[in-house]
Amino acid sequence: MDLGSGVRARHTKEAGTETERESSQRPLYFSLRPFFSQSAISNHNPARLLPLLPLALAASHQSPPPFCCPGDVVLDLSNLTNQTIKLGGGLYQDCDAISVMKAGKLRFSKPNKYWVESSQKRYVPHAEDSVLGIVVDSRSDNFLVDIKGPSLAFLPVLAFEGGTRRNIPKFEAGTLIYVRVVKANPGMNPELSCTDATGRAAEYGALKEGFMFECSTGLSRTLLSSPTCPVLEALGKKLSFEIAVGLNGRVWVNSASPSTTIIVSNAIMNSESLSGAQQRIMVEKLLQRIQ
Repeated sequence: MDLGSGVRARHTKEAGTETERESSQRPLYFSLRPFFSQSAISNHNPARLLPLLPLALAASHQSPPPFCCPGDVVLDLSNLTNQTIKLGGGLYQDCDAISVMKAGKLRFSKPNKYWVESSQKRYVPHAEDSVLGIVVDSRSDNFLVDIKGPSLAFLPVLAFEGGTRRNIPKFEAGTLIYVRVVKANPGMNPELSCTDATGRAAEYGALKEGFMFECSTGLSRTLLSSPTCPVLEALGKKLSFEIAVGLNGRVWVNSASPSTTIIVSNAIMNSESLSGAQQRIMVEKLLQRIQ
């Protein structure tokens, strides 16, 4: 599982109230200083070396995370003793050096977890991801679901709370469902479930009515971040709506009026390249148009 993935994928925004499931991991930002080892410099191009991350370095929430490119060396293991390093997506070990496989922002989570967070349209399934899927076909034992991955996923007909052969749900082709990825092994179709780890339905299931649109995986992670991203916080103070965000780059919005749904959807799609202050200003301008 991508270490930067959140576990909150659906929450309700109402005027004056806010209900959400907090993310289990919060990326920590670093204030970095150049730090290179002789072994890393001798084996790699010094011009492409990033500042190495000493594990004892204190986290700083004011500095942005460093941007890294494929081939960059971000950590030298020869200087570390009796410590376990956990690598997430986008990183691999080359002898005593931890190198980058894809462009993105280098993230860190205590105690010793590192990964590269990138924004892309193609979704790579990971276990425990909450995603929005579209039913493509139904079989006797499972449903075939499109989750924007390299292959179709399958949802067993018994993967529901209290699911038995007598109460099998009926999903027509095109039904939008909110599901959890149970298994995502290479070379195999991902397995889905409409229950959480305890076997309860929680917020999983079919999403009726509303409007669904697609975005980058980076924006979906931002919407699921903790604390709540500025655009959702600003919209939740003025409008009442329901939103479900999947880590596969799909967002579902539902409200009592079509105008509210359109405003929320447009605000989210336009917020990806804006700062927190710019997102709040954008929301204010959009709300002025409907008053």
